[in-house]
Amino acid sequence: MKLGRSKGPAPSQIVLPEVHDVVSLNLGGGGRVPARVLERGADTLLVAITVPTRPLSPAQMAELIIEYTGNRGRVRLRGSCVMEDPSDSDLVRINKPRSVEVLQEREYVRIRSSRPVLVYSSREQQQIQSYTVDVSGGGLLLAGPETLRIGEEVRFRLTLESGALPVTGTGHVVRTDGHGRLGVVFDEISDLDRRRLVRFIFECQRAERRRGLDKGTDDV
Repeated sequence: MKLGRSKGPAPSQIVLPEVHDVVSLNLGGGGRVPARVLERGADTLLVAITVPTRPLSPAQMAELIIEYTGNRGRVRLRGSCVMEDPSDSDLVRINKPRSVEVLQEREYVRIRSSRPVLVYSSREQQQIQSYTVDVSGGGLLLAGPETLRIGEEVRFRLTLESGALPVTGTGHVVRTDGHGRLGVVFDEISDLDRRRLVRFIFECQRAERRRGLDKGTDDV
């Protein structure tokens, strides 16, 4: 997804995530773990890490950035981070959070399309064959697998056409639904592959319009 950077809002304008919202904790060096908001105050957040992980080091706590999706796009906050309870390393308190940046997300057309996609989960150390429910230039809705978790990073190989090179990249799971489907937002995808994906979507739309016109002619 192509993102534009904007200056962060003033501290008083920051809309913090709600209690129970899922967020990501960026630890620096490419590390990221999912967490859930347990408590929200005027200038503080308490979050719980939701996957097994080692206790965060002082260096990681100093560099920690909390990331979530707000009404203006993806928001990244930094604050004074401390362990809420020395006996429970999964609880992290972020005091006086301030905006690092807001990433404005470009709108992309989304179409329903079932295409084979190979998903690699570093947590499970395996490749999983799935297929798309719909696609856009900024992400995919996958039919599964249900074993992936919100916040989990994945690599993908999406086949648009038989015999053509796959579209590849990385992303992370941002939502699930009651049918076991997974919304994945792209983190890294080459400009060429994104153009190929957008062109594929355009061609699908054009084919749908042609079929609609042909059907209308047959009905006359």
